Amino acid sequence: MSNGTDSGNLQVSVTSYDTGEPIANARISIAYSGDPESPVEELITDSNGQTETVSLASPPLEYSMSPSDNQPFSEYSVTVTVPGFENFNVSGIPIFPDETALQGIRLTPQTPLGIPGNIVIPVNTLWGNFPPKIAEAEIKPMGEPGEIVLSRVVVPEYIVVHDGVPTDTSANDYYVRYIDYIKNVASSEIYSTWPESTLRANILAIMSFTMNRVYTEWYRNRGYDFTITSSTAFDHKWVYGRNIFENISQIVDEIFADYLSRPNVKQPILTQYCDGKRVTCPNWLSQWGSKALGDQGYTPIEILRNYYGETIYINTAEEISGIPASWPGSNLDIGDSGIKVRQLQEQLNLIGEYYNAIPALIPDGIYGENTAEAVRVFQRIFKLPQTGIVDYSTWYKISDMYVRLSGIAELQ
Repeated sequence: MSNGTDSGNLQVSVTSYDTGEPIANARISIAYSGDPESPVEELITDSNGQTETVSLASPPLEYSMSPSDNQPFSEYSVTVTVPGFENFNVSGIPIFPDETALQGIRLTPQTPLGIPGNIVIPVNTLWGNFPPKIAEAEIKPMGEPGEIVLSRVVVPEYIVVHDGVPTDTSANDYYVRYIDYIKNVASSEIYSTWPESTLRANILAIMSFTMNRVYTEWYRNRGYDFTITSSTAFDHKWVYGRNIFENISQIVDEIFADYLSRPNVKQPILTQYCDGKRVTCPNWLSQWGSKALGDQGYTPIEILRNYYGETIYINTAEEISGIPASWPGSNLDIGDSGIKVRQLQEQLNLIGEYYNAIPALIPDGIYGENTAEAVRVFQRIFKLPQTGIVDYSTWYKISDMYVRLSGIAELQ
């Protein structure tokens, strides 16, 4: 625990593991991880399964601005209690100054054993000691006999994460939505306090690396039944059940279909990186180095080209899996009409059955003030800028939540 006077924010959201529905009236206790028996906040979730956003003490901002011996984040524990569900505890939630941590918790119904759930979040890879990346070629050979390769670059709906090194047969495999995976890795690998251009550059590198694993079916071609691992020696750090940061979440929602390319190379580039402090990596992105470039005003593509060369460029996937209707190509706003507006209204109505703060709409295909208000409420709940306008990020977030919840509705 730091004695610094800075503060960051935390919001907790609670849903049912079985149905994905938000859980209201969950009791949330927040304490320092070093003193879990002494709560600093006691909260109750609202009808959307969310607590208010609370301010919590953190170390000074400068601790995360350059490598130092001072831990740049404080660590908190959250305990959730709801009648009919197992008690749940998450410890090690990092709080950075001036940033909002979003901790999602999925509760399971109580079993006769009554065993409480527990998640311990390890420290950020920039602070802890994790194995450095084992170097690989950034472009994989194609067309070898028996090799499975996708015909085009597609953003997958899910990837399978092996929570260990590839050969660890005891490690769990998790089905994770691609967009959630990227938010998790970025929150584990970099500091949310860094300049936005630095965050974007690092997120693009994380996404391109991941898309290379997807496109080349790298592990499946080696006899494994997963897409990627959580080992920093082979891939990225991913942590089951960890919090994400609101600013990182918003960036990923905006650019999740992007990856990095080179001329005349179809596959996404395997953009490897290192911290640049404990480990140096010529021709790879340096995380701390990218922070310094962001401080100097470099754009994301300038940061990336500084490390990967002038031929690297940002590309966008041809297809996004699991989405019922693709982005209309321009923002939807008051005065618009047509089939895309009606699809939007129908999707918001289904989501509103679970998140009842979203007002019900008449699906008439006309974007009026009522539709704009429903969009604003959705944006507030799901941490998007509250504009009332359906931009790229909002369209795909609505589509994503519709798919998640409509699948549940079909089971009921």
